Amino acid sequence: MRIHFIAIGGSAMHNLAIALHKKGYQITGSDDVIFEPAKSRLDKYGLLPAEMGWDENRISADLDAVILGMHARIDNPELLKAQELGVKIYSYPEYIYEQSKNKLRVVIGGSHGKTTITSMILHVLNYYNRDFDYLVGAQLAGFDTMVKVTEEAPVMIIEGDEYLSSPIDRRPKFHLYKANVAVISGIAWDHINVFPTYADYTSQFDKFINTIEENGTLIYCEADHDLNEIALNSKANINKIGYAIPQHEIQNGITYLMPEKTALKIFGDHNLMNLNAAKHLLI
Repeated sequence: MRIHFIAIGGSAMHNLAIALHKKGYQITGSDDVIFEPAKSRLDKYGLLPAEMGWDENRISADLDAVILGMHARIDNPELLKAQELGVKIYSYPEYIYEQSKNKLRVVIGGSHGKTTITSMILHVLNYYNRDFDYLVGAQLAGFDTMVKVTEEAPVMIIEGDEYLSSPIDRRPKFHLYKANVAVISGIAWDHINVFPTYADYTSQFDKFINTIEENGTLIYCEADHDLNEIALNSKANINKIGYAIPQHEIQNGITYLMPEKTALKIFGDHNLMNLNAAKHLLI
């Protein structure tokens, strides 16, 4: 497979490029500027563009796909050339779905806590030597990249961002993954440049629930009033599991889960909600 990344220097983009390179794909890319750590990481794998800037001559009809990053503009010369030649153009969430459409997809959404919950799940699966692919929004200790895609892994754990997919695809990223199991940690108005009203923003989570595969499962924080209302009112043909903040007490700055009084270095109800979301998924 020959794939070209337009705006390869992005956080998710360069990690996907590295993951596909490890899978044996032939990867090229371009960008007008690439910062650390993406620059060094791309260079390590021989994927750093020789020159910065856009060049339509990088695009040819024998490419299998172009993956378009949010940093690119709609008048990007490489994008225009790919459209002219009829090369298949994906946003990175679209391509993540392509890589995982035959797997069990677990998608973690929510205004806050996505990375926390996803990382908890990844560390537990890793500890038990489970075979899995993943997409997470931060570099985690013990994981070489933020993205892993393989042929063999039966499941993919995906951090589902609600921001837009690409300059030519204005759908939120998490709408494209078609989760078999979805988690929503909570809703707090964000990305007001894209969703100018709270109703615009909350409606994206309603739509996300409707993208869950039929007979799939939604795990959500019922302590969040608006999220609980959206989940309960959804007509999606799915299983719904609500969770709450676990019983706990704080003594001398240490949070203890009750009744076992297990000590945790976790502060605040929001992090306890994230912990409970991860626990419900893993059990």
